[in-house]
Amino acid sequence: MNEASILSIILMLGWLVLVGSAMASFRLGWSKMLKLALVWLAIFVGLFLIADLFGARLPT
Repeated sequence: MNEASILSIILMLGWLVLVGSAMASFRLGWSKMLKLALVWLAIFVGLFLIADLFGARLPT
């Protein structure tokens, strides 16, 4: 592993802690949080599928 990938993993874990603490502050039930997570997952998957349909590629 190089330095950039280790930093990326640490940053992602930090973001997960931040998001988790924000969700916990709303005191939502597990079922409500699961529904919200599935809605966001569906939104991102849909956007990725649309971008793939139009042939969008990341610049290299």
